[in-house]
Amino acid sequence: MDPTLPMEGVVVADFSRVLAGPYATMLLADLGATVIKVERPGTGDDTRSWGPPWTERSSSYFESVNRNKRSITLDLADPEDQKKAHELVRRADVLVENFRSGALARYGLDYESASAINPGLVYTSISGFGSADGAELPGYDFVVQAVGGLMSITGSPDGPPTKVGVALVDVLTGKDAALGIMAALRHRDQTGRGQHIEVNLLSSLLGSLVNQMSSLLTTGVPPRRMGNQHPSIAPYEALRCQDGLLAVAVGNDSQFRKLTEVLELPGMADDPQFSTNAQRVANRTELVSRLEEALSSRTVSDWQARLQGAGIACGPVNDLAQAVRYAEQLGLRPLVDPGGGAAAQVRTPIDFSSFTPVHPVPPPELGEHTEEVLRWLERPEQQLPPIESRRTSS
Repeated sequence: MDPTLPMEGVVVADFSRVLAGPYATMLLADLGATVIKVERPGTGDDTRSWGPPWTERSSSYFESVNRNKRSITLDLADPEDQKKAHELVRRADVLVENFRSGALARYGLDYESASAINPGLVYTSISGFGSADGAELPGYDFVVQAVGGLMSITGSPDGPPTKVGVALVDVLTGKDAALGIMAALRHRDQTGRGQHIEVNLLSSLLGSLVNQMSSLLTTGVPPRRMGNQHPSIAPYEALRCQDGLLAVAVGNDSQFRKLTEVLELPGMADDPQFSTNAQRVANRTELVSRLEEALSSRTVSDWQARLQGAGIACGPVNDLAQAVRYAEQLGLRPLVDPGGGAAAQVRTPIDFSSFTPVHPVPPPELGEHTEEVLRWLERPEQQLPPIESRRTSS
């Protein structure tokens, strides 16, 4: 394996907090970037106090998106600390921020000021609703799930609109930000120029609605909540077995025929009500009734083994602990140990043939690297060494 990581040598000044920005910069750090997280003295990132659960050092929320980073504390309202922030901008390749629109201008850290200090800087702004008419609106994932339509298609048909069980829009926006940063760095390699990237939660959500948004644009009719059912495929839902639910995904007519053979439902695949996907969608109620009647004779694990043996996509409805164990059984190595006594974390979910993303350093304590980084800022000729944890396991 090539020991060189693709983002090595890239310095990221991370002025972001909470989730979307820190998630983006953690992805860059896992790929070798030097990420310097700038936090408020005394309190730091908001998520340090978002618990339970708590860890030895802060909260599990904070630690989920802040490994492989250095933490420094700067009071941006203090003139001396502003000078240090400006020097960090001058030395950085990337700046990531999610302050309210225009708020950093008072510190000389807005895009115009920062690009004057460093014309090659890739400056990345993350907001809830963009920099136009929505600039003053605070952006939180839950609100964006609501106004962006995701809740309207999530939940049972006869129940209330429901948010997804994780801050998914923040995560999607963080991935968009990381992708944009890498594209802008590639553009800088070609032109020598930095630029301003803007991503926002609402646009990232709308961009992720794919077939549901296409359905609206095609028909003019907003999609509705369908619980675990799919608007265009059947069966593609959780079906009840003897002892619980089994998620079954049948994507074509050939797969449906195999399903009926395993369930010992002769002739069903040739029945005009069910012989094509379009007919199965149209007759979903009767379809599900007949399938669940057959499934009621065995347990979820029994049917999973039989159906997977026939090439049918299926699986139990796992909780998170079961999901991790299942991934481990499949050899996917879902977790990494950051060391230093910190809890295990989910690894970067990309495998490369020539290198392995790094996950060696636990999330930093507030201001843990302030002295080290400030010494580096005073010595333009020096490079920051690879990040190392000074902690030992307790």
